[in-house]
Amino acid sequence: MSALRDALGDLPDPVFADLLESAEAYLLVIDLPGVGSETLDVRLDGARLRIEARREKDLPMAFRYLEEDRPLFLDAELPLPPDVAETGAEGTLDRGTLTLRLPKRDATEATSIPIAVGGSERDEL
Repeated sequence: MSALRDALGDLPDPVFADLLESAEAYLLVIDLPGVGSETLDVRLDGARLRIEARREKDLPMAFRYLEEDRPLFLDAELPLPPDVAETGAEGTLDRGTLTLRLPKRDATEATSIPIAVGGSERDEL
């Protein structure tokens, strides 16, 4: 999990993120003010989480920027902890806060490996 924690620290300064863990899942909360569902793309790609977000600018006509510190785009590729399940991830976007629930694989879940003996395959161990 330290690789994910380190990657979150490398996000641009105006992007705030929290990482939480339970026995069943990780919870990743990222503040993305001004981002809507139509300007957000979140994907699990193997052992990486890819987040692309674009902030919409909606300025009142009588105003102009004196200072602008929030980036318009976020393009982040974050390494996932090795125990994140390949399926079952869920996400919500509520008032500019992206919440991703990344379930963990069952620790008792095992995959049988067929073993070939002397050139022929025998029962799985």
